[in-house]
Amino acid sequence: MSQPNIQVIKDYLLDLQDRICAGIAEADGSAHFFEDNWERETGAGGGRTRVLTDGAVFEQAGVNFSHVSGGSLPVSATAHRPELAGRTFEAMGVSLVIHPKNPYAPTSHANVRFFIAEKEGEDPIWWFGGGFDLTPYYPFEEDAVHWHQISRNACVPFGEDIYPRYKKWCDEYFFLKHRGETRGIGGLFFDDLNEMGFDKSFAFMQSVGDHYLEAYLPIIARRKDTEYGERERDFQLYRRGRYVEYNLVYDRGTLFGLQTGGRTESILMSLPPLVKWRYNWKPEAGSPEAVLYDDYLRPRDWLGIEAQETSD
Repeated sequence: MSQPNIQVIKDYLLDLQDRICAGIAEADGSAHFFEDNWERETGAGGGRTRVLTDGAVFEQAGVNFSHVSGGSLPVSATAHRPELAGRTFEAMGVSLVIHPKNPYAPTSHANVRFFIAEKEGEDPIWWFGGGFDLTPYYPFEEDAVHWHQISRNACVPFGEDIYPRYKKWCDEYFFLKHRGETRGIGGLFFDDLNEMGFDKSFAFMQSVGDHYLEAYLPIIARRKDTEYGERERDFQLYRRGRYVEYNLVYDRGTLFGLQTGGRTESILMSLPPLVKWRYNWKPEAGSPEAVLYDDYLRPRDWLGIEAQETSD
């Protein structure tokens, strides 16, 4: 198995952050990213946080690069990987969340990351992880199909079974158990990836990162100028509450960052600037808002290929 090259991974991640920020800023057309370079108060490492706010298209867009290390791992990391206890660690990645203004334009999330844990006298334990998922408020089937087609395109060079497997993992991971609903229409999620060897595992992570803008920007172009009113805006803010609930209750990256003494501002940049909650609200049957609940907040085979591929 080829050995990890940490500098090569870091160079790719910094370039990916640059490319994504450039693509989002161009799509917005008026606002620019503010850059905040930071160092950890505890432990080693730091990062480069970039945030765009109050643009013509995007209410808030955060794209964060971080590279941190430490002498021990938090409970969020060792609970499902007890073999990591007693090891030093190094972690780096790019994570982003984009919140458009228009309720017809979906929120999106992506992240790609690398993790290595070492102990003197033993082989290092390392892996890649990441993915991307889409959270619409007023959904369109053509957007969902496009999103999943690009997701599949990212996976096909690595095996026909990869997309169905990581699509299913995404549906299961981005699921609000206390609500009984998915966060959105899913996409890809993978973790603990090392069985391909370093070179191929790294290539797969790059493929996921490189396909994000291709998946997201055409949807934004279609929806950013759709007319909307107070009703649609109110529903968007209500549904953003689900995003907050997921990130604070379930998201492993959020928990890992907070438990390792990460920078709070950068970790919580994923939260939307405006959000609403209502007690026991339900959409009216047959309404446009009900379409989201009835047809989209559950796993679906958007490309019509899962059953065939998973049975092979």
